[in-house]
Amino acid sequence: MKAMLVSIYNAINLELFRVGQTIVTISTLISVVVILIATVWVSRVVRKILERAMTRRGGRPGVVGAVTGLVHYTIVVSGIGVAMSAAGINVTGLFTAGAIFAVGLGFAMQNIAQSFVAGVVLHTERTIRPGDVLEVQGKIVRVLDIGIRASIAQTRDGEDIIIPNSTMIQETVKNYTLKNATVRIRVPVGVTYGSDMALVKETLMAAAREVSQKWAVPDSEPLVVMTGFGNHSVNWEIGIWMDDPWEWRPAISALHEAIWWAFKKHEIVIAFPQLDVHLDPPVMASLERMSARGES
Repeated sequence: MKAMLVSIYNAINLELFRVGQTIVTISTLISVVVILIATVWVSRVVRKILERAMTRRGGRPGVVGAVTGLVHYTIVVSGIGVAMSAAGINVTGLFTAGAIFAVGLGFAMQNIAQSFVAGVVLHTERTIRPGDVLEVQGKIVRVLDIGIRASIAQTRDGEDIIIPNSTMIQETVKNYTLKNATVRIRVPVGVTYGSDMALVKETLMAAAREVSQKWAVPDSEPLVVMTGFGNHSVNWEIGIWMDDPWEWRPAISALHEAIWWAFKKHEIVIAFPQLDVHLDPPVMASLERMSARGES
């Protein structure tokens, strides 16, 4: 029996190959395999426990996925390090080389890393959520999904665009539906100086109320104000409140049409640029002489 045990011991400690000064045997390979299997099993158990705990506390799927993913990679990397140490491989040099490689890779993947961190921030703060209407880089979009690296949004023209999460964190973003969806739309219009301003205000208010019946927030009063005196017009502005920012453009179109037809009905002239030309007396005299001679 003793001889058999000695034979087994010698067999599993038989040198297979060398890695530098490290001798790799069958027992070494068995230890490495066992550690790696245990690492995967521990990672799976920890991820399940963490996922259940976060889900019970109302964690969002994106946040849960990000946290469990980070935990998984941390456990796997730690397990690989332990396995290499068990194999007798000096991991200090590898970690040093890995750190240098990680620094270079970090510079190369800086934008991706920023977007990844931004995704975690978005899922945690919840200032932007799927369904929100945003203004990003001058475009009005509706958020469809927020991922870890990028978010998917749709424009009013039905185009799906991919927005890096870092863009929504580092730049100023208007969220029209953060606290509530109420937003005011404004339409400017200018009338000639000879217009009856009392009639203009009354006509604009009537047009705004007509549009408000369909588009505006219930029980909200339109706002009609004179904004100033321009070079060619007296300027007015009409504003109504609406609770669906996504329908902004159709509402503005309806308001423009209502103003146009109301002005046509009351014969109010919308001002447009005009240029008055004044000629000096000598020029006028020359033109009169040319006209008398029949010249053109």
